[in-house]
Amino acid sequence: MPLVIWQESSRQLINPISVLSIALQHQINECQMGVLTMIKSLKSVLSATILGLAVLGISANSWAQTLMPVDDAAKNPDFLKFRNQLKTIIANKDAKALLAIVDKNIHMSYGDNNGIAEFKKEWKLDKPNSPLWKELNTVLSMGGQFDSQGEFMAPYVFSAWPDNADSFENIAVVGKDVRIRSAPNLSAAVVAKSTYEILPVDAARNTLNDWAAVKLKNGKTGYIARQYARSPVDYRAFFSKKAGKWTLITFVAGD
Repeated sequence: MPLVIWQESSRQLINPISVLSIALQHQINECQMGVLTMIKSLKSVLSATILGLAVLGISANSWAQTLMPVDDAAKNPDFLKFRNQLKTIIANKDAKALLAIVDKNIHMSYGDNNGIAEFKKEWKLDKPNSPLWKELNTVLSMGGQFDSQGEFMAPYVFSAWPDNADSFENIAVVGKDVRIRSAPNLSAAVVAKSTYEILPVDAARNTLNDWAAVKLKNGKTGYIARQYARSPVDYRAFFSKKAGKWTLITFVAGD
């Protein structure tokens, strides 16, 4: 004969097994609510993490870090006007006008070869085919940023380069959906695409002028046309305003 409990208040017989079942179900419900709460918390943490990675420029869906173009020139209308004038000077290959804005102590090497006389000698400005025009035009076309002293640094690949990426072991992809090929020629198969990312250099194969060799996620080597890849230690220019006049104070490569 089963045990029963007499409940005075309701004049009912209660089966102890039913009591235990109800208590057990209550515990299960509480556990389920705890699990749901934990899942919601984990989702919130994951969402915050993904957002944080996006702010840092790290793609959650890619192994590579991104480096988006930056151009702060418009923040200073006076400098923007100066830069537009400089672009015209470059387009006209006007050596006299260019030298008028070059600082007499321009920094152009990490040795003793500095100053405007060395600048003229190095870049052969007396020749119409001086490589300076192309290099300086490329630098100016790639934006840049003002530093804390108000100097403008170009291009953005240098000014915005992250501290956690080695300048010599990586390069920046400077374009959208840039094709990465299996070999250094335009007929080679496209093995991947990259948009404004920082990729590791395959130093052993990075010996061609027209192609940059990069390491892919699968461990293989890919090749990017050189015009779509740039190192932060390629040529960069610094501009400073002295006595009310913007001047080119640095034009250097390397480190």
